Amino acid sequence: MKKRINTENAPAAIGPYSQGIETDNLIFLSGQIPLDPNTMKLVEGDEEQIRQVFKNIEALCKEAGLDLNNVVKLNVSLQDLSLFNLVNDVMKELFEEPFPARAALQVARLPLDSSIEVEAILTKSI
Repeated sequence: MKKRINTENAPAAIGPYSQGIETDNLIFLSGQIPLDPNTMKLVEGDEEQIRQVFKNIEALCKEAGLDLNNVVKLNVSLQDLSLFNLVNDVMKELFEEPFPARAALQVARLPLDSSIEVEAILTKSI
């Protein structure tokens, strides 16, 4: 069984996918780019884009009745790996130890030319 996770507090899907899917004990969040959910436009600036992505992820966590501490895995895609340290700095502010497992890689291009996209896996049992 799967249940759709959907909120107006995160950007609407811009394709044939769900913002998130809940299964037994896990929630899978689709990749979030730094769109402001109110305007559906990219926010400006590298740090602002990173923060907006995590705001969008946090909004989806809340919709599922969870928070960022339920995140067990992140996949981070960056157009420029030079943003890696800035992502680390923001994550240190937002996440508690033990930090989620994570992959981070540089990609050629992201939707709408955003600088970052992050997908997450959450567990309901912490």
